[in-house]
Amino acid sequence: MRFADGKGYVYDNLEDENLILKIDAHKMTVEQRWKTAPCESPSSVAMDRENRRLFIGCRSRVMAVVNADTGQVITTLPIGDHVDATAFDRETRLIFNSNGEGSVTVIHQESPDKYSVVQTVKTVPRAKTMALDPKTHQLFLSTAEGGQFEVLVVGR
Repeated sequence: MRFADGKGYVYDNLEDENLILKIDAHKMTVEQRWKTAPCESPSSVAMDRENRRLFIGCRSRVMAVVNADTGQVITTLPIGDHVDATAFDRETRLIFNSNGEGSVTVIHQESPDKYSVVQTVKTVPRAKTMALDPKTHQLFLSTAEGGQFEVLVVGR
């Protein structure tokens, strides 16, 4: 997954190397390579652009909060197994991690450096592809069950 910060940088995860790359989009060069430990297999990225925080969903069942300027891992929080997508709702300050086990972990940003797990919402197993509508604050997850395509909508 890649995420642009709106200031000329793109952040990309290298899942097999446990790295986040900070890429200068204008020069097309890698500016920084940051280890994500204790996060292993970073598979999704979202960002709080205002506070310069990256939210990295990791296959090691944690979400890492990383300073987007220094690469420092600020904290990690527990999430479900086989995370596929991470989204940040800047209005509600909620971070969502969709997990292949059939759940969405909801985390609240209390301040740029303080976070807490709010709840785990049960979904259909393998419903891990996720999108957030920032206007309605609804999450959309899709899955194919028994040959049928389904869209699950998780309200606010």
